[in-house]
Amino acid sequence: MKRLLPATLLAAGLALTPLVQAATLLNASYDVMRDFYKDYNPVFQKHWQAEGGQPLQINMSHGGSSKQARAVIDGLPADVITMNMATDINALAEHGGLVPKDWATLLPDNSAPFTSATVFIVRKGNPKGLKDWPDLLKEGVKVIVPNPKTSGNGRYTYLSAWGYVLEKGGDEKAAKEFVGKLFKQAPVLDTGGRAATTTFIQNRIGDVLITFENEAEMIAREFGRGNFEVIYPSVTAVAELPVAVVDKVVDKQGTRKEAEAYLKYLWSDEGQRIAANNYLRPRNPTILAEFSDRFPQVTFFNVVKTFGEWPVIQSTHFKEGGVFDQIYAVQ
Repeated sequence: MKRLLPATLLAAGLALTPLVQAATLLNASYDVMRDFYKDYNPVFQKHWQAEGGQPLQINMSHGGSSKQARAVIDGLPADVITMNMATDINALAEHGGLVPKDWATLLPDNSAPFTSATVFIVRKGNPKGLKDWPDLLKEGVKVIVPNPKTSGNGRYTYLSAWGYVLEKGGDEKAAKEFVGKLFKQAPVLDTGGRAATTTFIQNRIGDVLITFENEAEMIAREFGRGNFEVIYPSVTAVAELPVAVVDKVVDKQGTRKEAEAYLKYLWSDEGQRIAANNYLRPRNPTILAEFSDRFPQVTFFNVVKTFGEWPVIQSTHFKEGGVFDQIYAVQ
């Protein structure tokens, strides 16, 4: 009996000890961030547990940025949202108060831990000789770009082309005409950046894919480096890629502490180096300098300084009946 007693007590103790269940975070993100979060998530999980946190499961949802924002508004229980444009997080503040209106002030750098540039991906040898924005308007050039109504990638293409005209001395009328002609060159508008990449790379439609520079690295890893070239246009909007905790979700699910730590760690040296390794421009100037060989100097312009605040941009250009609808409908 004495030999059985410890085992009996042990069994009773196990029965009384609650099992530690891993907390779960859902990150609603946009198409071309798959590789970054594939690298970042396990590193953060290790850091979190080293700091005394309980095991943490991180799930991902990817899609066109505006479609993702719409999904969260419609009930997707994302603890955090990691987008490529402020308008998509603003939408969560405007529809249901899922995030506070001042969300951009809650983390450094307008809550954008890294930035990106818009680039052209062309076929090997660049057979159409595409070097800058005006080349995309040449007769017969087919441009692959996602829909600005559903994709931040598409909106940055639209704004970068518009800003190019202004930077070169053109007026708003000339910019509107230029961007209208650019989208007339698009045989299809996919809903997100990854879908546009599939159209260009796998379906071999189009002469040029316009996307973020980190997507070029993803394509290289997945499909090989010998089938395309990356062209940096003379002017591009600086794409700030913002993140936010979805307050109403984390408060309901009790995951605020985990969600806030998950986003804050994006600014850590480790998070910033993972960003650079995935061809996202880190905010940390020292780490950016370490990776200067992969980030060419380009002429950036600030979107807000050029176009006004994001709600104004969204209302003017991308709402139903806005400028994009006007120029695209006349094709």
